[in-house]
Amino acid sequence: MSNKANAQKEKIKQESEIMDVIKNKRANALAERIVQGANALGAFAECLSEVEWKMIIPGEERPVGVMVHHTASAYPVEIDLARQLAAGKSITGVTWDAVDQMNAEHAQEHTAVNQQETIALLRQNSKAAAERVRAFTDEELDKAATVSLYADAPLTAQFFIEDHALRHSFQHLADIRSALNR
Repeated sequence: MSNKANAQKEKIKQESEIMDVIKNKRANALAERIVQGANALGAFAECLSEVEWKMIIPGEERPVGVMVHHTASAYPVEIDLARQLAAGKSITGVTWDAVDQMNAEHAQEHTAVNQQETIALLRQNSKAAAERVRAFTDEELDKAATVSLYADAPLTAQFFIEDHALRHSFQHLADIRSALNR
């Protein structure tokens, strides 16, 4: 293939990528905010001492490090559930009691999480979650189905992304800051 043909092919590819970004402006904005929250939590967690990393968060009854690990570990399931809503399928059988049980089991299984590994997992999983969110179309973000976690209210995939994958790191960062008075 000639240089001119290669250049034309590359230009078409770049234009296609630009159109994908424009077409998925809402999804990209959501994805960027997921990464923003994870980066904020990760940057704060990097500055914690070993004592702070192991401090129990009042009301959560989990150490700070376990809370960060929990946030990192939740991204895949949060995006799976949002994808389910985007397909028009209800989320059933998920209750706050079930979430509490899952969180308690996670805390028991990950009592001594490594700080650097946990922060790396947070960054890796948030980046993967953001990439998956970028693939949502506006139509998928607007799709609603009932969610048992919210009394079977019909919620959109976008709401679910915002209330879970996006809010999660910001919420736990605030919880950790409050517990540490920082």
